[in-house]
Amino acid sequence: MEKLTFYALSAPEKLDRIGAYLSERLSRDVARHRYGYVCIAMEALDQLLMACHCQSINLFVESFLKMVRKLLEADKPNLQILGTNSFVKFANIEEDTPSYHRSYDFFVSRFSEMCHSNYEDPDIRTKIRMAGIKGLQGVVRKTVNDELQANIWDPQHMDKIVPSLLFNLQSGEGTESRSPSPLQASEKERESPAELTERCFRELLGRSAYGNIKNAVTPVLMHLDNHSLWEGKTFAVRCFKIIMYSIQSQHSHLVIQQLLGHLDANSKSSATVRAGIVEVLLEAAAIAASGSVGPTVLEVFNTLLRHLRLSVDYELTGSYDRINIGTKIIKEHEERQLQEAVIRTIGSFANTLPTYQRSEVMLFIMGKVPIPGMHPTLPSTGSGTDLILIDRHDNLPKFSTIRLVIISDISVLKLKVDKCSRQDNLFMKKHAQHLYRHIYLCSKEQSSVQPHFEKLYSLLALISMELANEEVVVDLIRVALALQDLALSSEEMLPVYNRCAIHALSSAYLNLISQLTTVPAFCQHVHEVIEMRQKESPYLLPEDVFIENPKIPKTLEKLEGELLFQQAKITEVLGGSGYNTERLATPYVPQFTDEDRLSKRKSIGETISLQVEVESRNSPEKEEVKENMKIYNSYNPHLVFHF
Repeated sequence: MEKLTFYALSAPEKLDRIGAYLSERLSRDVARHRYGYVCIAMEALDQLLMACHCQSINLFVESFLKMVRKLLEADKPNLQILGTNSFVKFANIEEDTPSYHRSYDFFVSRFSEMCHSNYEDPDIRTKIRMAGIKGLQGVVRKTVNDELQANIWDPQHMDKIVPSLLFNLQSGEGTESRSPSPLQASEKERESPAELTERCFRELLGRSAYGNIKNAVTPVLMHLDNHSLWEGKTFAVRCFKIIMYSIQSQHSHLVIQQLLGHLDANSKSSATVRAGIVEVLLEAAAIAASGSVGPTVLEVFNTLLRHLRLSVDYELTGSYDRINIGTKIIKEHEERQLQEAVIRTIGSFANTLPTYQRSEVMLFIMGKVPIPGMHPTLPSTGSGTDLILIDRHDNLPKFSTIRLVIISDISVLKLKVDKCSRQDNLFMKKHAQHLYRHIYLCSKEQSSVQPHFEKLYSLLALISMELANEEVVVDLIRVALALQDLALSSEEMLPVYNRCAIHALSSAYLNLISQLTTVPAFCQHVHEVIEMRQKESPYLLPEDVFIENPKIPKTLEKLEGELLFQQAKITEVLGGSGYNTERLATPYVPQFTDEDRLSKRKSIGETISLQVEVESRNSPEKEEVKENMKIYNSYNPHLVFHF
């Protein structure tokens, strides 16, 4: 071998003839089953390849690859593994001269086939599969950075490589990837096909450039579709954790976009499939938010809100097809689980956003929520995770851990209240009326139940602590008093329970806001009304309404006097503390915009562009707002109680 190597290096023009001779010998030995000589010939080819880097190496490489192909085509596992090992050695060599005509199509196909080996002996089957994985890794290393080679990122190659890797990764699904790198695994685990596959998959993704991400991720989506792996969630989540941790962080938003597009493509798939995609999106978005999410922030919310709307629609109609009702029956509980998953994802992703984006996201969600009354029923609310959007000091758990009751001393809650920032002041000045209108209109929905009123209370409370300046406090008090008037009105034809619930909501909130303002006379007035209700009309307080069996009368007689919170009295006592008495004395009336009126006439899913212009004249609610926005007319009652 030393003499042969010296001869090849001394006369490089003879290298191609040496390769041709060894190739001929090896072919003859394979045909005659003289496997010992086969190994000797391959060893000679390997050593010559490692030693020689002259310009004549290309012709020798052709002979070498021809022999590797011959071994891979053999039916003997040992020969296949021998050929793979030689190819891996070749893949790690940096050639001095480029090759313009070399093709690796056969090797991609053959190594992918080996990854799916079903050889009877389990030990040999494992060795063949691992050889196939190493072979694919070698092909990637050899071609990924060589512009003269066939583009390994083409779909024709990725559609073979990626599913082969996922097939072996799935075989070790029990060992979940808990970190960006499997370095902590033991030596034995690193030698398993699943661990080897994960390293190969990470290397492939790590080498992907901006323009190659789509071709690498699309086969993953197709594999999960074809093998019904979205429903189990675990494997799908594991795959995309590997993807998100392996690609360059500035490319993360491309994966998010593909997941959103795939969710749209599966809009009529079963709820379990859509829920699986949403769960994967939840994990991927959380990882992407730590790097770069690019322009996908609003796209995430837009797509999720649209699918929340579709899910509610499917649940109500009982079918995915509006024209041929009953062609594909849905399961209501699965749609509810999907809705919960969507809401969790919206909340979790919003929690990763910087503060300056949360206000814009809140406005965006409000623009997607329809005017109440357009939908025949309100589904039960979810976990309320989207209230992080405005919960800056973790006050929400202090409300959600207790039932909606009158708290005589809110100091026991240990609430954190800071001065409203300038940015929040600007946001509320521009969009507060839109928010108040939604709160008011949602309260008058006849289909509202206890969880909805509890979420409304949490929302009012959080606004009071996170976004409230003096003007906002005045407006919130006016909204609470308007809710009391709403419950008293006979024109609305509200059920007795809803009227009692609105009274209870108003009393609980006025109790909270009076203590937050620390105006003794205001607190005293609220306390006196609550005491009177406890004696004569306990069904107007949350303790008797928001329980499993509400203690409410069959009919609600006319209420007056000391049972009601008096706007004139509140205006008087707060005016003495410097609050705007003119504003306090003006009853709150929700203002409808052109946007609201148009949304009632537009069909579901139709996009409209409009310019809203409200002129400011007498009332404070008519402050001029001039903006251009695109709004989907979607009805998602969940979000009214969660942003």
